[in-house]
Amino acid sequence: MSALSLTDDNGHQLGGIVDHRLTRRALINEYRRGRLRKDQVCDAHPELLRAARNFGDETIVKCPICVDDTVVLVTYVFGPRLPSHGRCITKPAELDEFRRIARTSVSGDYTAYVVEACRSCGWHHLLRTLALNPEREARTPRRRSASR
Repeated sequence: MSALSLTDDNGHQLGGIVDHRLTRRALINEYRRGRLRKDQVCDAHPELLRAARNFGDETIVKCPICVDDTVVLVTYVFGPRLPSHGRCITKPAELDEFRRIARTSVSGDYTAYVVEACRSCGWHHLLRTLALNPEREARTPRRRSASR
């Protein structure tokens, strides 16, 4: 994994990660069986493709659809005081800054999403999500709803 793919400074995966590889595999299998057309799975938003071209974190993984190019990882952060479309992370230092902000934030949750995208055919899939402030969530008691 790379620096933009939700690891700490030592390359260890951080806790609280939700992995979406099984869903990815199922979608690829459906395409290969002919149940989905290429235009149904290669429909990345133009803004995601722009981010992939300019800020994507290179991988050695071939695109599972076109097999002509490698996929890149694009990381977005969503949370309070961020635009509704999230914030695209362009440097590892930005993700570290959001982790620091999330640890001290009392205004809400920050979540990072890592999306793989193919710059050639437009394939994209959410790979994993990570709560950037899991310590705060563990300390905050959940409110119980009153039953009537």
